[in-house]
Amino acid sequence: MTDELLARIRRRLSDEDAQGPGPAQFARLVRADSALAGDTDVATMVRLVTADVSGFGPLDELLRRPDVTDVLVNAPDDVWIDDGAGLRKVAVAFADDEAVRRTAQRLLASAGRRVDLAHPFVDVQLPGGIRLHVVAPPITPSTVLSLRVPRRRAFTLAQLCAAGSMDTRMAVVLSGLLAARVSFVVSGGTGAGKTTVLASLIGAMAETERIVVIEDTSELAHSHPHAVHLQSRRPNAEGAGAVAMADLVRQALRMRPDRLVVGEVRGPEVVDLLAALNTGHAGSASTVHANSARDVVARFAALAAAAGVDGPAVERQLGAGIGAVVHVDRDRSGNRYVAEIAAVTMHEGRVIVEAGLTAVAAGAPSLPGAAWSVLDAWTGA
Repeated sequence: MTDELLARIRRRLSDEDAQGPGPAQFARLVRADSALAGDTDVATMVRLVTADVSGFGPLDELLRRPDVTDVLVNAPDDVWIDDGAGLRKVAVAFADDEAVRRTAQRLLASAGRRVDLAHPFVDVQLPGGIRLHVVAPPITPSTVLSLRVPRRRAFTLAQLCAAGSMDTRMAVVLSGLLAARVSFVVSGGTGAGKTTVLASLIGAMAETERIVVIEDTSELAHSHPHAVHLQSRRPNAEGAGAVAMADLVRQALRMRPDRLVVGEVRGPEVVDLLAALNTGHAGSASTVHANSARDVVARFAALAAAAGVDGPAVERQLGAGIGAVVHVDRDRSGNRYVAEIAAVTMHEGRVIVEAGLTAVAAGAPSLPGAAWSVLDAWTGA
């Protein structure tokens, strides 16, 4: 398959004014262009043409790999993936920046968006669930694509233990946390595995409980049989029709949830979430970006301050509503693991976050900390 052949087929599709071209039309054009090609060669060329004209182009093969979670295009010949072992460069390339931009525009169009001089960056969830972020010139030398691939299946706590993401003692404590209906937050950096751990914990919740899951982008793949999913919506081209996360939190409270799960707290919805945690929705959960378990308090305070709520009020609500922080991290090899399970308590009006179990790296055994007695009590709940 050559760039010249792809270019010729694109021109012929344009000349024929094709509406929704498919594999049959691609095969006809490939055979017309390469009359001597055998069936195997034609099948290969049809697959590549399909990827170029209606798919992810050269990235198509990467996105079909079961372990790939991220695909990053920094330049036409600078493509990286993360398949669970950290970022590494791969031998995949676009013909030029125009090819990268053409792929970006086609994918964005499938979600009703576009990138141009007036809007040189855009973030969108594609119909298949992949999250695409595009940054285009003039604010970058070449078009940059960042694709986040949703988990295709949920992991049980036992499977996370087998993968070295936590040890058995941590799994027992987390199971006790769920049984005791302790509300918790999963914290960590970007790509550390917050969503994977939260999805596993949702799957371990009692099947008799009704879970309402709220997300900005649908990412939580879990196995719970009674979960209702709500997703926020951006405004349309006229600036209307937006549905904010805070709106969804308020609606969820009217849906008789046993537990409320917010995929990620990143804005004003933190105020509604804290209110929900203090009004009878024990066992609820969320994720938040934070560098450590102790930093969660400051992170919540900063988010609430942007919504007009002062720090002391947030701290009191956080201490009363959340009992634990599950912090996830990545080691130097890129392996994701549960680094800490911390207990959240109140002392003289201040929130205290203390480590109960700590692991130094993926596959390493966890060590009891100052708050181990609190965590130990959950295991017998």
